[in-house]
Amino acid sequence: MVTTGSNSARTPGPPLWLLAELTYRCPLQCPYCSNPLDFAAQGGELSTAEWIDVFRQARELGAAQLGLSGGEPLVRQDLVELIRAARELGYYSNLITSGIGLTEAKVAAFAEAGLDHIQISFQAADEELNNLLAGSGKAYAQKVAMARAVKAHGYPMVLNFVTHRHNIDRIDRIIELCIELEADYVELATCQFYGWAQLNRAGLLPSKAQLERAERITNEYRERLRVQGHPCKLIFVTPDYYEERPKACMNGWGSLFLDITPDGTALPCHSARQLPIRFPNVREHSIRHIWQESSGFNRFRGYDWMPEPCRSCDEKEKDFGGCRCQAFLLTGDAANPDPVCAKSDRHDLILDARREAQEAAPALEQLQFRNEKASRLICKG
Repeated sequence: MVTTGSNSARTPGPPLWLLAELTYRCPLQCPYCSNPLDFAAQGGELSTAEWIDVFRQARELGAAQLGLSGGEPLVRQDLVELIRAARELGYYSNLITSGIGLTEAKVAAFAEAGLDHIQISFQAADEELNNLLAGSGKAYAQKVAMARAVKAHGYPMVLNFVTHRHNIDRIDRIIELCIELEADYVELATCQFYGWAQLNRAGLLPSKAQLERAERITNEYRERLRVQGHPCKLIFVTPDYYEERPKACMNGWGSLFLDITPDGTALPCHSARQLPIRFPNVREHSIRHIWQESSGFNRFRGYDWMPEPCRSCDEKEKDFGGCRCQAFLLTGDAANPDPVCAKSDRHDLILDARREAQEAAPALEQLQFRNEKASRLICKG
């Protein structure tokens, strides 16, 4: 038995949200990608049959929402089959894509197979900057065309912009583009620092002034849209680095979220692969065993693992100790308090990062772009 939500022993609730990272392959080279730095060294991808079995097992355990992600999931040739299997199993399914490789024919085929939702990500509202960040000279035009196709086929129009110091000053243009594309939901998610984004943090973390201005402009647009009765919803996500208390990462470790990586490794969050923990694989264990009994998923459930000041904190039931990946990346120990918290004895690391963000940052061209060559060099290093 395990602990979750309290210190009394009980079986955890179901993994309501299943994220299937179908592949690490991707035609883009975003310097803030959340894929692991060593993605080029990971094992072979699960087959179509293996993925469908994962979907079935997770659904039997209670999973209700399925995200199809990557890398770029469109490089898989079996997406229609996977979507159809998800619909037959009763999932609400969401394709999370850059839009590169998408066509109107595929949009229609996915709808016919039962896909509920397509989310398209943009790098910027400026074509030149978008293409530079993506590492593709045709990315922006393709994204715009596919966003229009998604809307035309009756899907909810959901757009995602990862904002950072090189595009956040154009937040007004980003929002205008979303309105032009008739977006229903827009996630303006300031970069969170895992994977390649952590490697490039000095060049991506906005200054406090940039962040405050962007949030003010977003709120002004929200009010304007509300008065106009416009359906577009703007979701603004601030980086943890400008908080004094940590977020309830994934609503608590092993609480609601189950991530399966391309080679079948099961994780309690999409960034956990970088932790020095041996996580189970679906090729060796059932989803039920992984979720309920594996040491990796039980490692940070409940409160017994917590050091002080977390264990005695009256806010632990609100933030569950914060992010374990962030604690590891910044302090070298995943069991340490999340340094974002002002009560942590390593909060100075966050304050130092804020000060660094006030200074001149590396130019965009100096960032380490995510690609297979760079990943292989990192693996060798």
